[in-house]
Amino acid sequence: MTRGDYYDADGDGVEVTRESCPRCGDTFLAEHGDRKHCGGCGYTDRE
Repeated sequence: MTRGDYYDADGDGVEVTRESCPRCGDTFLAEHGDRKHCGGCGYTDRE
């Protein structure tokens, strides 16, 4: 998956389709079924 897949562009602008890390803010969270994980700082959100 390329970084461009994380955005949805339309005529009105660009929308981010992935959740960003609440701790470091500049990294997208990887989705692993039962959790979301940040590869930058190690933040994990269990669902």
